[in-house]
Formats: sequence, structure tokens, C-alpha cells
Amino acid sequence: MLKRQQRNKLFAIEEIRHKISKGEFLLSQHAVEESSKDMIEDEAIVHAILNGEIIESYPDDPRGESCLINGDTPDGRHLHIVIGRWQDQLIIITCYIPSLPKWITPTQRRKKEIKNG
Repeated sequence: MLKRQQRNKLFAIEEIRHKISKGEFLLSQHAVEESSKDMIEDEAIVHAILNGEIIESYPDDPRGESCLINGDTPDGRHLHIVIGRWQDQLIIITCYIPSLPKWITPTQRRKKEIKNG
């Protein structure tokens, strides 16, 4: 149990903000591509993280523990940022503007429909 608590501690929002404010992060190629599609600058990503909150945690992701942050850009757009880690470095895995059909609101996912057949 202690091992899991220690592992999750990295993804406390205070720790993320600290590392982001010190520039201790990398942007994945996917994050670069997605942010350019939505015309989101790196500074807006940093701003959203520094002012955002963790809305989902993925401690058992097979690619490594990660979390989803919801924050606002300086121009008032909601932004979702998925953050993981590689060794001691934070990795911004992706970022996007939350919207339908996946998101009803910036913090509420649409329920998945069960398909018969």
C-alpha cells in the first residue's frame, strides 16, 4: 500500500505545478501535434496546468501512471492535459479542447453507450 501512495504522490497537483513552473517537463510529439491543431501555444498549456486541477487519475495505465488536468488558457478556453512521467521527468502526453461527443462539460464525460450485437 505504501508503494502505491508513493507512486501516486508524484501526481499531486502541487508537485506537478512545481515541476512545470521550473520547466521540468517535456512535450511529446503527440502533444505538439494536438496543440497545433487547436492553435494552443506552449505558454497556454503551462498556464492551464498551473491553474488547473486533476480530474482523473490513471494509476494502472499499462504505459505508465498518468493523470488528466482540466485548466483554463489565458484566453479563457478550457484545456485538458494528460501528464505522465519518464524517469523523474514529467511528460505532457497530449492536450486538447474538451468537447462533444466525449465531454458534456469540461469536467463531465459522456457515458459510453453499450452496443448490442
